[in-house]
Order: sequence, then structure tokens, then C-alpha cells
Amino acid sequence: MKRIDRRRFINQSAKGIAGAVVASGLSQLSFTMAGSAVIDKVNLGETGLKVPRLALGTGSFGYRRTSHQKELGFDSFMNLAKHAYDRGMRFFETADMYGTHEFVGKVLKEYNREDITVLSKVMVYDHQDWYKTEPFETSIDRFRKELGTDYIDVLLLHCMVNGEWTSEYKKYMDGFLEAKEKGIIKKIGVSCHNLDALKVASTSPWVDVVQARINHDGSRMDGSPDEVMPVLETAKKNGKGVVGMKIFGCGRLVEEEQREKSLNYVIKSGNVDCMTIGFESIEQLDDAVDRIARIVAELNG
Repeated sequence: MKRIDRRRFINQSAKGIAGAVVASGLSQLSFTMAGSAVIDKVNLGETGLKVPRLALGTGSFGYRRTSHQKELGFDSFMNLAKHAYDRGMRFFETADMYGTHEFVGKVLKEYNREDITVLSKVMVYDHQDWYKTEPFETSIDRFRKELGTDYIDVLLLHCMVNGEWTSEYKKYMDGFLEAKEKGIIKKIGVSCHNLDALKVASTSPWVDVVQARINHDGSRMDGSPDEVMPVLETAKKNGKGVVGMKIFGCGRLVEEEQREKSLNYVIKSGNVDCMTIGFESIEQLDDAVDRIARIVAELNG
């Protein structure tokens, strides 16, 4: 079966529109003056978890255990993370592939662990010459050590790319269940990079949480918004927690009008509980927090 070549995907993105924006343009865009709003908390489907509506993503262009957030350096990342915490974003999305476990772990040491939600992801297939899979028991012990925590709130199978993942990765799924029974993981699920994989996740009794690419434009998604949104609706009806990603299309939807449209589309759909966005500056973060708070207020009107 053909796998997604993540290196090719990342390199093409960096050379295209997204790369141009991330490399030189975000600081030149228009951002709203920071207000005093904080991110509200929402139910993560029917999982029993209550989480902030917005998570600080740590994997923008994440590859080879690095990302734009890791490249900020620890001090700048910590300043960003503390600001996020103060604005209600007590939710961090990380993954082994991003190389940001240790960064998130240092943030956890600064606060009450029970006040923060941590979502991480584990790769279950090899990538070129730099990522080799290991027994799940080894991964989960390493993750907890890197994060400096006894448990992980949400752990996902990372980057499912076809509808056969429930049979291909059953051994890992059994390991997830065992760790969940022991309290090492609170909730389990998948991140999807394929429409068939997402369809399976939306109905699988094994899945507590699904992470899906969604925005109003279809940019960097697994199908058009009209194809993906009904699947997320199915997931919601089946009690899954739905975490949206690629809200700004992996850097392609960053003009003010695009940001506004995408956040409205995702939040007002009612099919996405929360979302993760990989901010690289406090200005970007503040702009999104204030927009989200306004949109939620309008929705609850």
C-alpha cells in the first residue's frame, strides 16, 4: 500500500504558498488588538473530558522530530505557552514526530498538571531512514518520561491514510486499550489524513477522539468541506470527540477574511468540539483567541 511521503508533502508546502506565508508574511498580516477574552471550555464529545476550545499546536510543518514551534527555541516557546495558558488555552497538542514532548513537559512543570490537557500522537509505520517504529509499550513509557507526566489525556494513532487501519494496526490498538485500562491514557483515537480513514473512525467503537482536517476552503483537507463535514457530523452523533486541525489550511488561509471565514465555519458547524492551531507568535495567538471568543458569543447570542 502506498504511504503518504511526508517529507515530499512538507517540502512542497514550504516552497509553495504556505511556505511563503510562514517564512515571511505572518508578521506582516493584520491582527486585531489583544482583548481580555479567554478561551472557553467544551465537552469533548461524550468522552467525559472537558477541554479548552482551542489548543496550542506544536507541530507546524512537523517532521523529523522538529517543527516551527520547536525552532522558536525553548525560551520563546515557553513565553508563547505561558501566554496561551493565561488566555485559557490550557491544552497542548504534540506528537513524537514533532519533537516537542520535552517542551510541553517543561510547561507542565510550571502548572498544576490537572489543569492542563495534553494530546499526543504516535506513529505506527516507518518513515524513510529517520523514523522506525518500536513496541507500543516502549513508546508510551518514553512519551511519559519526555512529557514528565504519569498519564496522557488523549493519545492518537498518528496520520491514518486508508480505511484499513483498524486491521493493519490492531496490535497497537490493543496496546492503547491496555494502557487506557491502566489509566496511563485517558482517551484514545486517531488523527486522519484520508477520507476513508476518517469515515471508519467516525463509527469505530474503539475511537474516543478523532482529529480531522477541516476548514471552509478545503485547503489541505482529505476532501471538500461538503464531503468531510457530514463525516464529522456522524462522528459527533456517535459520541466521538472531534478535534479540528488545518483550520488555516496549513498556512494557506491566513489573510484576515480567510481566518474569519474558517473560524466561523468550523465553530458554527456544531460538528467540531475544539481545534488546534500552531501559532508562532503572541500576536497570532491573541488574534485567534479574540476572534473565537467573539464568534462563540455570537453563536450563544
